Amino acid sequence: MMLHYTGNGPVRQAWEGLDLEYALNITIKKKRHKEKLHMKALFIGGTGTISMAIVRQLAAEKEWDVWLLNRGSRAADVPAGVHTITADISREQEAAELLKDMTFDTVCEFIGFTRDQVERDWRLFRGKTRQYIYISSASAYLKPAASYVITEGTTLANPYWEYSRNKIACEEFLLQKHREEGFPVTIVRPSHTYDERSIPMAAHGKNGSWQVISRIRDGKPVIIPGDGSSLWTLTFNTDFARGFIGLMGNRHAIGEAFQITGDETLTWDQIYRTVADALGKELVPYHVSADFLAETGKKYGYDYAGELLGDKSVSVVFDNRKLKRAVPGMRTDVPFHVGVRKALDYILAHPECRREDPDFDAYCDRVIAALEKAKAEV
Repeated sequence: MMLHYTGNGPVRQAWEGLDLEYALNITIKKKRHKEKLHMKALFIGGTGTISMAIVRQLAAEKEWDVWLLNRGSRAADVPAGVHTITADISREQEAAELLKDMTFDTVCEFIGFTRDQVERDWRLFRGKTRQYIYISSASAYLKPAASYVITEGTTLANPYWEYSRNKIACEEFLLQKHREEGFPVTIVRPSHTYDERSIPMAAHGKNGSWQVISRIRDGKPVIIPGDGSSLWTLTFNTDFARGFIGLMGNRHAIGEAFQITGDETLTWDQIYRTVADALGKELVPYHVSADFLAETGKKYGYDYAGELLGDKSVSVVFDNRKLKRAVPGMRTDVPFHVGVRKALDYILAHPECRREDPDFDAYCDRVIAALEKAKAEV
């Protein structure tokens, strides 16, 4: 049976050469395209530094039906088309009632910090998701490791930081449930991921990095742990999102752990100088032993033992080949000299990102004065 076209000329001749079966196949494919089946993802949290970039990208690409479960504190930032379940997941029975008729292709946990929290998730989502992605931390790797080149097989152990030990306990529980009953977990280990709202710094106060930026702008000495030569990796959140989205719904990711970081490695001196260059200022570095900062920081409520000895003061270079095998399109597009300018443009235009921290400023001055006095007495 032939399909006829009512028009004239070459178009009509082309259509008359098609059989009905081929024409119907074209129609069916077009219909399927219009009725594209979306996969369904739930983000627990979903509005933080890392997760917001992922949610925004998924909302823009429209490949996933995206749901957030959180307390609604950043509701104004949620992209159009994203569904929100406003609830406190720590109230397990309340969350269970809201989720009772829902299933997901992927559940992404961004605010699980202790074992009891992932045990709760296991109870809530076993049998209700094809994949559960847990955000752990690259700080869980042994500090210092036997090699500064870090792979997913590097030993997990951190005697300096309780935060990291809790992440390890979460991983161990989830992988145990995967081995025992097939719970479909994927572990993701970010390192130092940042967005346009903050500048990564090795040592800062309780109000974030703005006070360090202020010191650079004012020409004051800036504390850099160690001698500034230890290696570090910084990842802009949109680059992280690309790798994470590639793991969502990816069967090769079930039962596996992946680190997601940029490929650019800088020393801390280079990082601080890049910030100073972006500000158009000369950096005045003041190198201080991480051990000294860890000891003195205790008096002022700073956990530099964990954040420095257990993480940022130790040289690390991440080997991301495992991620790139699972996500062939993985790449990073925002080198630090670009990312820092994006962040500074945003911060300088948004007063809420510029939180003064006189306590940290005074701490820096005390440390520098004490060390200068000690040098003079030698």
